[in-house]
Amino acid sequence: MKIHPRHIFVVLCVLFLAYSFSIYTAPLRHTTELQLANSQAGEGRLVWQKYNCQSCHQLYGLGGYLGPDLTNLMSSPGKDSTYIHALLKSGNKQMPVFDLTDEELTRLLAFLRAADATGNGRPTSYKTLWNGMIEQQND
Repeated sequence: MKIHPRHIFVVLCVLFLAYSFSIYTAPLRHTTELQLANSQAGEGRLVWQKYNCQSCHQLYGLGGYLGPDLTNLMSSPGKDSTYIHALLKSGNKQMPVFDLTDEELTRLLAFLRAADATGNGRPTSYKTLWNGMIEQQND
């Protein structure tokens, strides 16, 4: 018995459709911890928007240029959650103090952690000149 290419094509199509059907009908298996992290990250995005962080900071290279790109902040060496929490609570000479509640801080850190886990930002640095102009530094 000779196997015709048409029979192979039909079998492969049936297998493809069966596999596709099983993928789209299978329930997604997420743990409650992941759901909690996603909900906190979503609420952290709202905190990010509420305090207008994007006017100074960038995520994925989009946003303001007065502050650093925060896409990979959580995985930066020497900048763990404790450091970032202290910086947000006390501010510094370039960043004002925002009256964030502990809950808002937790949510914002979850948002930054989620952004860090999704990819890499542009590793471009900027320098603020004496006259307020911002120029890109060539690294």
